[in-house]
Amino acid sequence: MAEHRLIQGRYRLLDTIGRGGMGEVWRARDEALGRLVAVKCLKPMGQRQEPGFLRVLRERFRREARVAAALQHRGITVVHDFGEDHGILFIVMELLNGRNLSQLLDDNRRQPLPVPDVIEVAEQIAAALAYTHEQAVVHRDLKPANIVRTTDGTVKICDFGIARLGHDIGFTARLTGTGVAMGSPHYMSPEQIGGGIVDHRSDLYSLGCVLYEIATGAPPFAQGDAWAVLVGHRDTPPEPPRAVRPDLPEAYERIVLDLLAKDPDERPRDADELAKRLADARHRRTPRGAGPAPDDLTLPTPRLPSWSRGITAGAPAVRARAPHRPWTDPAVAVLTDVWTSARDPLHGEASPALGPDRPSPPGDHHALLATLAGRLAHAHTLTRASRHFEAQELFTEVLAGRERLLGPDHPDTLGCRHHLAVGLGRLGRLEECRTAAREVAEARARVLGAHHPDTLASRWQHAFISGQLGRWPEALAAYHGVAAGRAAALGPDHPDTLAARYETGVALGRLGRSAEALAHYRDLVAARTRAQGPDDPETLRARHGLGVNYGRQDRWHEALAEAREVAAARARVLGADHPDTLASRREIAVALGRLARWAEALDVYRQVADARTRTLGPAHLDALASRGEQAQCLARLGRTDEADALHRRVAALRRERAGHRR
Repeated sequence: MAEHRLIQGRYRLLDTIGRGGMGEVWRARDEALGRLVAVKCLKPMGQRQEPGFLRVLRERFRREARVAAALQHRGITVVHDFGEDHGILFIVMELLNGRNLSQLLDDNRRQPLPVPDVIEVAEQIAAALAYTHEQAVVHRDLKPANIVRTTDGTVKICDFGIARLGHDIGFTARLTGTGVAMGSPHYMSPEQIGGGIVDHRSDLYSLGCVLYEIATGAPPFAQGDAWAVLVGHRDTPPEPPRAVRPDLPEAYERIVLDLLAKDPDERPRDADELAKRLADARHRRTPRGAGPAPDDLTLPTPRLPSWSRGITAGAPAVRARAPHRPWTDPAVAVLTDVWTSARDPLHGEASPALGPDRPSPPGDHHALLATLAGRLAHAHTLTRASRHFEAQELFTEVLAGRERLLGPDHPDTLGCRHHLAVGLGRLGRLEECRTAAREVAEARARVLGAHHPDTLASRWQHAFISGQLGRWPEALAAYHGVAAGRAAALGPDHPDTLAARYETGVALGRLGRSAEALAHYRDLVAARTRAQGPDDPETLRARHGLGVNYGRQDRWHEALAEAREVAAARARVLGADHPDTLASRREIAVALGRLARWAEALDVYRQVADARTRTLGPAHLDALASRGEQAQCLARLGRTDEADALHRRVAALRRERAGHRR
């Protein structure tokens, strides 16, 4: 864009003051009012986009800009104007005289800010978020670069509304070639990463990441790989800030860690509660008339976040105190668990969402999507209760509504299609599940990118169901694709990548390609050992697969040696009666039989059968299978009477089991 260009005959662009994934920010002069302003010019969408999409994008841009312009708070950047000029969407904002938090850290050579500055920033941002959340506006992309401290000490949040618009552009224009979800990975909440429902508590998590970084000099998860960062947000507890910054008061460390809880319900209820806790912490640090208090003075410690639970699907429990209005972002996909789960979605009015195809006022649009979000949350609840038929009906209803309101290629619509595919598998409709999973995987690859986690989740479902149906060539191709995608996104030694590689080996073996499977498992064992250690259960699982494929190659001496080593390691790590240990001991018996060492094989078969009977019960299918193998071994040894008696006993137990099932 040429310098000194005049936008809409009013705003003269002077010089670029910032660039980002969505466009440029210019220092400009408002010729009508004679003042300096900041103009954010969004990247042009280009001619490749469908006219319908561009119309929707412009409408969403106008809606988001109006929402941002309506925010009036000293902690929020003022939006003066917005519009479109020669196909370029722009927003005119107040020109701030100051530095954003990322620049302040860079100025300080990435050293943490002074503790008083950290506290002041926290208090001002909490106040601003309390105001915006009260207006039912969620930022979605809070990060140091979006928070400016002006020369007079005022802290201001920038870019309200832009993050949601960026999401809409990102999933359609596919600006993120690596498949990374729109947003800033170092500051994304677990629910954003997992594609769950996002409400005001997601902003609180992002704020926790910001406060952690300005207090310690680095974000809580600072791995170089973007996907490793996202997995850290989802699964890994952050290192306590005081481990890096001992002079940070414990009360503030506790607040930051609570903000970083994986489960939104474990975070402060809202920004108002956060502001009160910050004020309480400040008061306790400097009691009136008592002079400065020691930094280790702490607040009463609230319940620790449940780090071990990670992120789970579905809506969280209803709070005791619900907000007086729904927490909805003006953007279409930001809906709240708190509001939607406060009613039974099964008894709500769904017909408006599925009614005549006519434009809805923005408020109605948001309300309809909120209703659908509530029904989706209830469908997940039904799934967890194994009420799969009812869940499937709800997923179908939500899909129809989302297709109408958001379009067939919106990520939320595709997410619902994925849930429907999984539900078909749970209902035993495997062929339909396979087709649906393949189709949604293809759609997600087209919309989100081949390596996006949502795409890989659908491809995994397609692979799994294909294997269940015995379509092993199809399963192999799908598992191989998932493994390659995860390796590119997460790294070759990431546990999820290695899990996909394991299933690839299973598929090779099922196809009779045992030589390839053997080489594959050798590489996998080496990778598992390198990444997780020789005694990790998953390393031993890969070694078990290696031994099985030695047998398939008729290399029974090697198969026997491998099975004995794995069985001994599994007994040591998992216990003698663990199912995996017993599976390895069974492989010992199989190898002994193949080597015509039937007497030794009989002893092992009997031990495995006894252990399975003891732990699972005599009529369990695994116990019955082991007794059947014991009988076959007796027959091989010429002990036909004992073999026949054992076969009759197994048959009687099977009849008894079948009778109980009827």
